[in-house]
Amino acid sequence: MEELQCGMSPIVGFRFTLNPMTDDFVAVIKGALEEVDTSAVWMHTDDVSTVIRGKQVHVFNVAKALALHAAKTGVHVALNGTFSAGCPGDTAGDAYLDKPDEPLNNDKTKQYVSSQFALYPMNNPDYMSVIYREVERAKERGVFNESMHYSSGIHGDIHDVFDFYEETFTHARSEEHRHLVMTVSMSINSPSHGGK
Repeated sequence: MEELQCGMSPIVGFRFTLNPMTDDFVAVIKGALEEVDTSAVWMHTDDVSTVIRGKQVHVFNVAKALALHAAKTGVHVALNGTFSAGCPGDTAGDAYLDKPDEPLNNDKTKQYVSSQFALYPMNNPDYMSVIYREVERAKERGVFNESMHYSSGIHGDIHDVFDFYEETFTHARSEEHRHLVMTVSMSINSPSHGGK
């Protein structure tokens, strides 16, 4: 079997954990999964996390929809995950690349999100300029919160935040450097948000 090189597959993946801060966390998670249309992505859940894979537009759409539906319960929700593209050997789920580009989840409910992200442009010797450029993009989009060790703070309405993350995920990759990893941590409905 021929060895796959980074960037040969257009699949984008997101491995995440959704943590509702409530004793009834199972109902919150299952409720979100029932409300969200996940038919455009390959999805698998194990005893630690869930992974969704497919076209970038659908991976980000499903990720946002799951976070939003869990948040609509009003409980404090944390979401932690890793987006990846161009990963060697990433072929399972290729059938989902035939899906139309139209997003399937279109809930426009406003929801404040506080989050942090870190970019890892793999094999790119100029990775710091990529990171600085995307932090500037966050400032231009009005979602930048603060600089911090090992990540950057991003906050605002969930739709603006996810739009920024998807745009950054696109622009931080190039034909020469296709393998990209981006970690995201979110806090929604936290008491520390002061009713935002």
